Amino acid sequence: MTAFQRICILGAGAWGTALANATARTGHKVTLYDSDAAVMAEIEKYRTNKTRLPDVEVDSGITVAQSLREAATADVLLLVVPTQAMRGLAISLAPMLRPSVPLVACAKGIERGTRRFVTEILAETVPQCHPAVLSGPSFAADVAKGLPTAVTLAAADERLAASLAEALRSPTFRVYHTTDVRGVEIGGAAKNVLAIAAGIVAGRNLGASAQAALTARGFAELVRLGHAYGVKPETLMGLSGLGDLILTCSSPQSRNYALGLALGRGKSLAEASAGKLAEGAFTASVLVETAHAKGIDMPIAEAVDDVLAERLGIDGAIARLLSRPMGAEA
Repeated sequence: MTAFQRICILGAGAWGTALANATARTGHKVTLYDSDAAVMAEIEKYRTNKTRLPDVEVDSGITVAQSLREAATADVLLLVVPTQAMRGLAISLAPMLRPSVPLVACAKGIERGTRRFVTEILAETVPQCHPAVLSGPSFAADVAKGLPTAVTLAAADERLAASLAEALRSPTFRVYHTTDVRGVEIGGAAKNVLAIAAGIVAGRNLGASAQAALTARGFAELVRLGHAYGVKPETLMGLSGLGDLILTCSSPQSRNYALGLALGRGKSLAEASAGKLAEGAFTASVLVETAHAKGIDMPIAEAVDDVLAERLGIDGAIARLLSRPMGAEA
């Protein structure tokens, strides 16, 4: 067992509930907290979370925290909220936390307005914490059910990254570790936007060849952005980069792919969203801004942003991409 005996998951959405289940299998004391009292009551009484993660039993060993202050007493906290809500949660947590407590961001995106990555948000708002990020190819239902899954945990300090990975891993939930924090964050943020594009291709019935080309050229965009930040090539080729991109660009289980699929079939953005959060829809514009600030060309991401902002129709976006000048593959 590691030094992190008490682990708290903040956010009982599908991914938060799944991570709570996965962490409970490690034998650690696991606490789950969400600001939605009705969800917490359902989990505590019935061991289910029907609205957010149906058909999955919540592990009996998971304790429901009664307040954010109670949750903050854990040895390590996993923050499983959308990227755009990360700052607000961190600000609320800051005065309650002990010095040097690890905070693991489990979101994939870039903050609008500030262009901050998730660990940067935590470092700014909770300067006494040790920020980390968890990412990789993982559908919530698979993880919750204990199906084999592998992800990556990144922290600037290698010993901390290794200790956190050891605390969270189980026989079916493999957690690799790295110090390449920015590389992991870029992979998670960019792949969500590219998955929307992949869904649009499928929704328009453009064929498997187009799907493969879109994924490959999307990965090239992700790599260009990563190189601009000096990240490790192996991170981009690994679980949190190529691995996550392959998963989210190939299945309607991905909310981002499902959003693109609905858009490609002619639904409006409101209809396609259907009340479900797709992080890529919030990340597209700031990803493009980030790329422009680094002088990086990301035409697929730009096309997604233009479609979501209704500056360009889907057919126009496809025509623009197909009419780009030819050149050497890079």
